[in-house]
Amino acid sequence: MSATNQGVPVAAPVPATLEKKPVKFSNLLLGAGLNLFEVTTLGQPLEVIKTTMAANRSDGFAGAMSRIWGRGGALGYYQGLIPWAWIEASTKGAVLLFVASEAEYRAKTFGAGTFTSGIAGGMVGGLAQAYATMGFCTCMKTVEITQHKLAAQGVKPPSTWVTFANIYKQEGIRGINKGVNAVAIRQVTNWGSRFGLSRLAEQGIRKVTHKEHGERLSAIERVLASALGGGLSAWNQPIEVIRVEMQSKKDDPNRPKNLTVGKTFKYIYGQNGLMGLYRGVTPRICLGVWQTVCMVALGDIAKEAVEKLTGETVTAKH
Repeated sequence: MSATNQGVPVAAPVPATLEKKPVKFSNLLLGAGLNLFEVTTLGQPLEVIKTTMAANRSDGFAGAMSRIWGRGGALGYYQGLIPWAWIEASTKGAVLLFVASEAEYRAKTFGAGTFTSGIAGGMVGGLAQAYATMGFCTCMKTVEITQHKLAAQGVKPPSTWVTFANIYKQEGIRGINKGVNAVAIRQVTNWGSRFGLSRLAEQGIRKVTHKEHGERLSAIERVLASALGGGLSAWNQPIEVIRVEMQSKKDDPNRPKNLTVGKTFKYIYGQNGLMGLYRGVTPRICLGVWQTVCMVALGDIAKEAVEKLTGETVTAKH
């Protein structure tokens, strides 16, 4: 029934139809390409430094750098890149987009707003990432980074595939997914807080630059907002240190057997205190900033290239 205004019929407002956004091949290609570039440049060296510091918490930054160099010179900073970091980089974006899109849509059907449904999508997508691909990839990267240098003992180090096969033979699926629950907690808290904190940073930048009415932010402003969100989301570094310890292959007779997240937390805190739980936070912040620069600053260039290649309009925001 229509309402009236001074005798003139006025149509009742029609509720907006909730549409599910399709996940395009162009979006997946863009995400995979940007992630591969990020990890192959500075991403993996920062990951190796972060993991080494988290696994060897008595080492300072200089000690970690020396340890990495001793494992293989400059190539030591790229341990675990091929194939594990490449597999992770090329698949985690696709998993995130598929699952986050579905979760965001479902949240909206239950009445959640854009902001809340976006966070929910990111958290569920991060959870799916952990159990689908990131669990075994982070485990294998950490194994390669933390295992002892057998060459120094006159023994030829096994290849990455032999290492994978040995772990699978001895421990099965659980062995190659060791620490996956910690990875899941990290991804859920990381994506949830990163999304929210980036939005808060963006709102602050808009107030300072007087762009509070939806005006387009510059590339530098977008990088700054995302970098602040990524850097501040490193508050959950204790989960990352726990993940590394659970997956680490370094010898430590004092470490409890059959580690769980809780047991690992107690062990690290007992051995190294609160500071031990935040070991490696600086390279992780740097990693977050570099990921942001790649995704935002290079995003427009990559977007144009992908659109020419596929003929599709890229709609994803990476």
